[in-house]
Amino acid sequence: MPELPGVGVGRGTASGPVLRMAAPLGEPDASPLQGDAASAKASVGEALAVVAADLGRRGALAGGDAQQVLEAQALMAQDPSILDDVHAQIDSGTNPERAVYNAFKSFQDILSGMGGYMGERAADLGDVSQRIIAQLRGVHAPGVPESDTPFVLVARDLAPADTALLDLDKVLALVTRDGGPTSHTAILARAKGITAIVGVTSADDLVDGQTVVVDAGAGVVITEPTDEQLAEAERKRAERLAAVNAPLTPGALKDGTLVPLLANVGSPNDAPAAVAAGAEGVGLFRTEFLFLDSPYAPDVATQKASYVALLKEFPGKKVVVRALDAGADKPLPFLTDKDEENPALGRRGLRALRHHEEILRDQLTALAQADAETEADLWVMAPMVADVEETEYFVSLARELGIRTAGVMAEVPSVALMADQVLGVADFVSIGTNDLTQYTMAADRMLGTVASYQDPWHPAVLRLVAQLGDAGRAVGKGVGICGEAASDPVLAVVLVGLGATTLSMTPAALADVRAELSTHTLDEARRMAAAALAAPSAAAARSAVASVVTSL
Repeated sequence: MPELPGVGVGRGTASGPVLRMAAPLGEPDASPLQGDAASAKASVGEALAVVAADLGRRGALAGGDAQQVLEAQALMAQDPSILDDVHAQIDSGTNPERAVYNAFKSFQDILSGMGGYMGERAADLGDVSQRIIAQLRGVHAPGVPESDTPFVLVARDLAPADTALLDLDKVLALVTRDGGPTSHTAILARAKGITAIVGVTSADDLVDGQTVVVDAGAGVVITEPTDEQLAEAERKRAERLAAVNAPLTPGALKDGTLVPLLANVGSPNDAPAAVAAGAEGVGLFRTEFLFLDSPYAPDVATQKASYVALLKEFPGKKVVVRALDAGADKPLPFLTDKDEENPALGRRGLRALRHHEEILRDQLTALAQADAETEADLWVMAPMVADVEETEYFVSLARELGIRTAGVMAEVPSVALMADQVLGVADFVSIGTNDLTQYTMAADRMLGTVASYQDPWHPAVLRLVAQLGDAGRAVGKGVGICGEAASDPVLAVVLVGLGATTLSMTPAALADVRAELSTHTLDEARRMAAAALAAPSAAAARSAVASVVTSL
């Protein structure tokens, strides 16, 4: 086929030769140990040390979130319990490669069974195992290929560390067979500003050296581009580059309707990049970084220091802080329940905080104190709110502890269905489209087999957004978007047409969204939204909106 469809990430366009990612190493054979056990153990120890050092080096080069991922993998390579298992198997006559494979596979299975955040770590263990076995074999580890010239990387999928380490001077674009709009590959590609299309089911048909055009805006890979299509791709690339480098302006539609563009940030260290990208404030500050690596909740003073550091970066601007969102894929020993059969539907977010109210009180107190010492416009919201009663609980407690602007996240469909009542109590609502899609479509966002359902373009999700937008408009209160959906430029326009008053996203997406908003009026945005709402599926919604845009 001349065009292979998929889900585009952003609006980028690129062209160049294909270079495929190497397939994983085959499973080691179960042949018996050759030679003595001591030598075999020594060879494994050397391989572990080399892999750990290489991962550490790569992490130091990558920096940021990628460094944390790779340093965690380096620790996995040196885990003494896994090494003890490897040694025991070698002592029983297993060859070194098979011993490594068996030991890591055993731990992988345990983590996979736990699901959520720990389940994701299973894939990281698999990557470490592959690297160690490759070192034992004396071959290159599977991963991103090296090339002296730029290329379009084609892969089944990428591990988070692979995506984080892509050389943007060499990787023109990314095409994956697997994944959906909220997969880790899509999220990291968007965060790094990589032109990408995920979920290209026919990606296996692409061959090394084949010239293709990757059009993320259209969501297609053109496999036999003409000279005209190659020239058009270059024109689009130059146009996008100009938009990225254009003077920073407030987010607005073509008719002047203001749509503030905010940034999603995970720690105070992310603030400078957000400001440099033109963020008009923060639409989602994730506070989990303070809690995830601690055996107990940090005290008020510790939290306050981090909140002050963030708020000082945005004087006079809105900063929306999400209260601790633990549970599901982010379990905490001091807060969430153990051994929940389905933690995504368990005691998470506000449910967990309410069960341990002292943790919520400390966090709100720290935020109020930080607010008093800085000049930002602090808004605080509760995650995983289900109804009006929970809204009243959070808003009342926040007021009691000195928070001036208190709202809730709309991630559970019940909040959208009761939007008028919820917005009668809350100062604002912020829609977390990732979880709202998960719960609307009954599709675990961490489960690859149902990734196709994790699409915020689905009309069922958009109808809930419309209900929230209508309710906010009726009472004059803000309805923001802080999920990955806001990073999709065309969908961002649709969301504004549905009533969203602000959009918050990864900083790398700000330029594309700002440029797209500037090409449509509010009336056009509403026409696009109406077309999406009337469609029967996510794919049909995309197509219907594209038809509206073409007719404008």
